[in-house]
Amino acid sequence: MPLADEVAAVHEGQPNPAALIGEFRRTSVLVPLVNDSLMSAELDGIRWIYAFTDEDALSRFAAARGSEPGTEWQYVTAAGARLLDVLIPAMDGPTGVALDAGSEQGAVFPPVAGIVPDSAAVDISNAPHGGNE
Repeated sequence: MPLADEVAAVHEGQPNPAALIGEFRRTSVLVPLVNDSLMSAELDGIRWIYAFTDEDALSRFAAARGSEPGTEWQYVTAAGARLLDVLIPAMDGPTGVALDAGSEQGAVFPPVAGIVPDSAAVDISNAPHGGNE
């Protein structure tokens, strides 16, 4: 099923988490840029990278944030797997992905085991073992 259908299934109360994560990993998403950095926001100690399924979703988000119609937002295209496996582990602090933020069909991919590498997961102790703990 395409990513949009997997997200819709979640909103309909019929989630298939493995399929949702798998589709996100295989899908290219748009990540807006602000001053040459990926647009993100912090909430409750977690940084959320904004990602969008298409230009229409990004445009709706931009309009909701007060952008004038026709204003172009710069963005990069990245595979979901690259965000989860490469970018998030390189970030300073817990980081997840907010997909189609502000829409009725949004989804989040939090920094937990099974979504991001164990080294970046907040639900696994990443503290060194041994020594003076």
